[in-house]
Amino acid sequence: MSGWVQDLVSWLFGISLFVNAVLFLPQIVRLWRQKNSKDVSLMTFGGFCIMQLIAVCYGYFKGDSILVFGYLLSLFSCGLVTFLIVFYRFKQSKNSA
Repeated sequence: MSGWVQDLVSWLFGISLFVNAVLFLPQIVRLWRQKNSKDVSLMTFGGFCIMQLIAVCYGYFKGDSILVFGYLLSLFSCGLVTFLIVFYRFKQSKNSA
């Protein structure tokens, strides 16, 4: 493959990993503002976290720092969503009891 094409694909891949992490921000903002996680799937976001953790490990073992860094960003933002889901559900159940 031509050098500039490979560089372009690598650059686009890095940008897409950053965008992937940013895409979790609206969910974080919604959870934070509403202080309620009733309509958000813990299984979905927990599954996303597991997949991203596996991608981080894969990137690490392949020596791909872009993959590791990008998925660590996604793991952080998705992990924050997952944390907020659990936090607000625990808080809700504690207040109901």
